[in-house]
Amino acid sequence: MQIKRAIEKIPGGMMLVPLFIGALCHTFAPDAGKYFGSFTNGLIAGTVPILAVWFFCMGASIKLSATGTVLRKSGTLVLTKIAVAWIVAAVASRVLPENGVEIGFFAGLSTLALVAAMDMTNGGLYASIMQQYGTKEEAGAFVLMSLESGPLMTMIILGTAGIASFEPHVFVGAVLPFLVGFALGNLDPELRDFFGKAVQTLIPFFAFALGNTINLSVIAQTGLLGILLGVMVIIITGIPLILADKFLGGGDGTAGIAASSSAGAAVATPVLIAEMVPEFRSVAPAATALVATSVIVTSVLVPIITAIWSRKVKSARKSSLDQQAARIK
Repeated sequence: MQIKRAIEKIPGGMMLVPLFIGALCHTFAPDAGKYFGSFTNGLIAGTVPILAVWFFCMGASIKLSATGTVLRKSGTLVLTKIAVAWIVAAVASRVLPENGVEIGFFAGLSTLALVAAMDMTNGGLYASIMQQYGTKEEAGAFVLMSLESGPLMTMIILGTAGIASFEPHVFVGAVLPFLVGFALGNLDPELRDFFGKAVQTLIPFFAFALGNTINLSVIAQTGLLGILLGVMVIIITGIPLILADKFLGGGDGTAGIAASSSAGAAVATPVLIAEMVPEFRSVAPAATALVATSVIVTSVLVPIITAIWSRKVKSARKSSLDQQAARIK
């Protein structure tokens, strides 16, 4: 049976399929973990420790050295994405209720959901798109996008926007596994290879544990809103990213669109933030469901929009070159 191939045909499948299975377990057998206990309960309820190991391995997998072009391109895209998410957080915190919207079509929408969906780019999706429609340097720009993974940037955005306060020791505790992994991975390439292999392997495990915090009724309630959120992510982050890519990154805007997605890792952010700031615990389940839907929507739409944009840009460039050649003749 080709189970892995079937799962990978679904956008973000290695994250979303285990997440959905976990949600099924939590919806129809919420006490299964306590009933079985031991290691089974560890898998079901072990979101934080599994994510801690994943975050460490993620840090170890990031290589410090990169070419100037790659750093310029990736730095432009990453900083733009973070800046847009910060502005969204600042505006949303003044418009949305502190505990999120509780009734109506927008029920479940919160500042936490918006920031988590917008502040991370799906690096793997970006790299695969740019390998087809961009240059090798543009494809390599995902090197800094890995730094967005995990709760670090979300914590910084929420903190600097005045939405949440994090004690210094809590902030250090959140990023320490990543920093230790990053240091070890760059001190010893063999350790980077060793720990880096676990990054993809751990995704289904923490996704399943995350799913066990979600009741499917929440996903049903936020389904259409999640689709709208995904479209909003592409529009709100995509336009500034296109402009930044063209005027700062030296590109034609294609990389900007390719970076306008929600990262699969962002699904874990609401729960992790809620662990550190109890005020967010009430909105974390709905935020998780919304971000999960946004991941699917952006994973499907971003490649399509990027392809259309790339064709138009190349067509316009060819037309311009033909006109110049005609003038010379």
